Amino acid sequence: MKARAFDYARPGSVTEALAAFAANPEASYIAGGQSLVPALALRLQAPSLLIDIAHIATLRGVDVAAGWLRIGALTTHAEMLTNPLIALHAPLLREAAPHVAHPAIRNKGTIGGSVALADPASEFPAMMLATGAEIEIANARGTRRVPADAFFLGLYQTAMALGELLVAVHIPIVRAGHRCAFDELTRRRGDYPIVGAGILAEFDNDVVIDARIAFLSVGATPVRAKQAEAVLVGGKLDNAAIAQAQTALDDDLDPADDEQLPAAVRLHLARVLLGRLLGRIMA
Repeated sequence: MKARAFDYARPGSVTEALAAFAANPEASYIAGGQSLVPALALRLQAPSLLIDIAHIATLRGVDVAAGWLRIGALTTHAEMLTNPLIALHAPLLREAAPHVAHPAIRNKGTIGGSVALADPASEFPAMMLATGAEIEIANARGTRRVPADAFFLGLYQTAMALGELLVAVHIPIVRAGHRCAFDELTRRRGDYPIVGAGILAEFDNDVVIDARIAFLSVGATPVRAKQAEAVLVGGKLDNAAIAQAQTALDDDLDPADDEQLPAAVRLHLARVLLGRLLGRIMA
């Protein structure tokens, strides 16, 4: 199939992009297009106007200010792999980046597009939860920042209103006591994961003083495992604590049966993956 006919606009600023959408509420923003273009070809989406934001300079760049790492929405998945500021200050994102699809997609796909789409099987939306990120959103009145815990509302649903534009993500800078790990289980490299998870834990000597665990591919949104987190905080990370955290996943995750995998199997694999990741952090 081919996409239906549409008009095209190439604004030079965020203000112009927002104005273009306000004038045509049936529009769609496009940057890397790695999700939108296939949807257009299959006619799952049929906007009357495409607003190309890929050339807006203010949506690019990675910088550090006041304890936060700001990553512009147009930062590609490939740049998440290579940018030294991301590797230094948000290593969990660097660990997740190689698992995103394939090199061709990583070269064009953007962090802003991935987070705004909110695919529950994608790596970066879940890592926004694991890092305690805040999402910067622009509208006609200015900008606002929404904590990742309040951003993902449902399947492909976020706290963004119609016409708003994701302009950046803000990640708290890691400290010396932080340790992180990411991995996912897939049938083939580059496939959507059966289950994936990222962990960012903070230690004071050998005691866990904070933990954030986020799963992907286990529900309609990325999911934080808050009960498993609570088991870990305040104690030493050892084999007994890991086993208790794995058991706590029964209260955190409620995957649905689907054509590919029963829910019980997916939950079992989530426990296995959590054990592996915590074992890496313990080591």
